[in-house]
Amino acid sequence: MTSTTRPGAGSDRDAFNQVSGPTPASYAYEKSRRGSGARWNPKGWSRRSKVVAVIGVVVILFIIIVVPVAVVESRDNRYPDYSKLNYQLTDTYAGTSFFDNFKYFTGYDPSQGFVHYVDQAGSVQMNLTYASSTSAVLRVDTSETDASTGRKSVRIESKNQYNDGLFIFDILHTPYGCGTWPAVWLADPSSWPIHGEIGQQLEMNSDVLEISNNMLMMLSDVVEAVNKADMGNQMTLHTTAGCDMNVKRKESGVVLSTDCLNSTDNNAGCGIQGTVDTYGQALNSQGGGVYAMELRDAGIRTWFFPRTSIPSDISNDTSTPDPSSWGTALADFPSTDCDIGSHFTNQSIIANIDICGSWAGSTGVYASQYGCPGRCTEFVATNASAFNNAYFEFASFKVYQATS
Repeated sequence: MTSTTRPGAGSDRDAFNQVSGPTPASYAYEKSRRGSGARWNPKGWSRRSKVVAVIGVVVILFIIIVVPVAVVESRDNRYPDYSKLNYQLTDTYAGTSFFDNFKYFTGYDPSQGFVHYVDQAGSVQMNLTYASSTSAVLRVDTSETDASTGRKSVRIESKNQYNDGLFIFDILHTPYGCGTWPAVWLADPSSWPIHGEIGQQLEMNSDVLEISNNMLMMLSDVVEAVNKADMGNQMTLHTTAGCDMNVKRKESGVVLSTDCLNSTDNNAGCGIQGTVDTYGQALNSQGGGVYAMELRDAGIRTWFFPRTSIPSDISNDTSTPDPSSWGTALADFPSTDCDIGSHFTNQSIIANIDICGSWAGSTGVYASQYGCPGRCTEFVATNASAFNNAYFEFASFKVYQATS
């Protein structure tokens, strides 16, 4: 029997094959596509591929997370090299010639104090400054009972100036009392605060030790306080812009502020507070003590030693002081974010006892903080006997400089 083909059947099958059946070209594309997807499917990876992938992920996470943290930690841990320097004695301020090495500042006070600074001849005549073989005294006048235009006092500035050095201040008595603002400090008197100030503020309207440098007259307060001075010594830097202390520091004192710029916070500077026994009556009752300040490119550091704990390399005249052996400083101002070398130059040693003024005499400090009576200027003008303890007594100042 002859088979017959249904008309159109062949052409239908051919059409189906052309539409649904895979051609060699389409099959190759599909295989390629599926193979590419498999590369991103971990189920199809070999062990070696999985290991490589894990390592890649770890490296990426390390770069994203660990590296930035390490950079921040490295920045936070920056600290200058305070390696040992060999010092040699260059200047001594002591004995009966103590005041011969200083100039006397005269006139009204730049800090708006209620004070008349007396010249050398007047100071000697009024017994405001005098020296013996063992000590030198700088004090406020206690004779005038109607000091209606301001009480007489003294401010001295060393004739020699310094760009660096180790300064040893042996202090037997610090001034205190309502209305007082004593200080021992370093600064460039001709360009404050451009060349900086290094000072120490004691709690009693007085700058006991203050150092300044020529960066604007940049100053550094070594000893400073006001009024009753019963809160301890305050060590402070006052500078122009570009000196910040929000960095790693090694010190035992309490940080008060980290911005040293003189135009901020009413020129509060970047201060460190010492304990109560570092100034005033508490210090005087134990025979005083020694403040040692090191000024170098690496930074500025200040140590305080009570009379009974002065290192032998300071107390022994035949020894050379070595700050690297003294332990942690009371105040540390590292050069990390402050170019000490350029901010502090041409520094004179300054000692003065101001009266009232912008700090000690302000209502918030004089009356509210220290509980002193009446208005500062009125109290000062009529209460001469209130200043019986308003005097510095220095055993000596010594300046050492590093040898090459």
